[in-house]
Amino acid sequence: MKENQTTVKKGQEVEFLVEKTAYEGKSLGYVDNKVCFISNTIPGDRVRARITVRKKAFYEAKLLDIIDPSPDRISSKCSHASICGGCSWQHAPYDYQLEFKQDHVQDHMIRIGGFTDLKVHPVIASEKKFFYRNKMEYSFGDRRWLSDDEIASNTEFNKEEIALGLHIPARFDRILNLKECHLQDERSYQIMDATRSFAIKQGYSPYNNIKKEGWLRHLTIRNSSKNDGWMVHFMTFYSDPRSMDNLVNHLLHHFPFITTIVETVNKTWGPVDFNAQEIIHYGDGFITDSIGKYNFRIHPSTFFQTNTAQAERLFQTAIDFAEINSGTVYDLYCGVGTLSLFASSKATKVIGIELNPQSILNAEQNALDNGVENTFFRTGDTRDTFSQALINEFGKPDILLTDPPRAGMHGDVVQSLNELKIPKIVYVSCNSATMARDLALLNDQYEITQVQPVDMFPQTYHIETVARLILRK
Repeated sequence: MKENQTTVKKGQEVEFLVEKTAYEGKSLGYVDNKVCFISNTIPGDRVRARITVRKKAFYEAKLLDIIDPSPDRISSKCSHASICGGCSWQHAPYDYQLEFKQDHVQDHMIRIGGFTDLKVHPVIASEKKFFYRNKMEYSFGDRRWLSDDEIASNTEFNKEEIALGLHIPARFDRILNLKECHLQDERSYQIMDATRSFAIKQGYSPYNNIKKEGWLRHLTIRNSSKNDGWMVHFMTFYSDPRSMDNLVNHLLHHFPFITTIVETVNKTWGPVDFNAQEIIHYGDGFITDSIGKYNFRIHPSTFFQTNTAQAERLFQTAIDFAEINSGTVYDLYCGVGTLSLFASSKATKVIGIELNPQSILNAEQNALDNGVENTFFRTGDTRDTFSQALINEFGKPDILLTDPPRAGMHGDVVQSLNELKIPKIVYVSCNSATMARDLALLNDQYEITQVQPVDMFPQTYHIETVARLILRK
């Protein structure tokens, strides 16, 4: 029910009932007969909030207080849950999270894709609700975020002291110094905390995104769930061998379980540089993990699904949808070849395409390590590499697997799929909105028969989705 209020202004405090969930972890209610989006809430909460955005069609508000909590609200496990960008739904029971995610995928299929008669399957739940990630990327900064409680305490804080943690949502220049984290094995937080303390003690300089100066940029910690390998990966703006040696020795002394430490020197202003110098300071420079019966090498710059146990369910869903008995399978955006290897046991041959050259090297090595001889990998932008020349070399695909980035497939790739008229396509996506857009463009040639969400990221609004497409007769 829309609540009647007088016209409100930006900065004004309002009270309203939260009625529905919205995308990207937000919920909504009605203020002045207009939709008002708000974070850290759940339907049934009556809240006091401050209007932060005032548009013609909607408002956005910041939560100030829960006046009357929803009967479905639960206490968050982490003290940072209301301000950190890592988890946004800890206040919602997990069963509710799964319902919200299914509803969001269904909404995208209807509102963006136009599929009014397509029923989205219930979400495949994750067995682990916390500590499920095998990778966490922390950022260094010289401007740490002060919470409302810290500001209200009137305590003097050195905001320019080196910070290491996660970005505040929508603030690339502010870092939340984590005091706990429940996403990855607790040893990850311990390594991060020790790194931060040592960096402060040694007076190391964090990278400043605005001034484009400073040494330490990112700290990524990866662990393999099956083999207990631990990788510590630093991204720096320039090489400082003496300081890095001291940091490496400090970490190895306190955390002897670490199996490899790697540094990437990225001298560009951007977050990614495929030509960056990579220095192995300890160990092999990679870790290995297993999904199903396959083992995979994971290097610092390569993509690997962050929830290892749930990734097996995701890939098995894709393979079940593909119903591979033989024939030629193409795997677009193949990464380190995980889905390619899963398909290889039933296909005659699998051709994988990936932009990242290091991922392709890993994919080839993964195939070799697992004794798989019928996979072939090519480096390049899928838009250009998935071409008639490639089809002439390997043959027309009988089945196509595609797992694009969040932006979805390029329009040229979608057009190629419509022209090729491949008998069967399985589309894996981390963004059901762009998936729905692409499925709508493929709908004239292909019938979308199944849509299955898989929850890879409990406590967040993110959801992986698998769709099955069959060529129309």
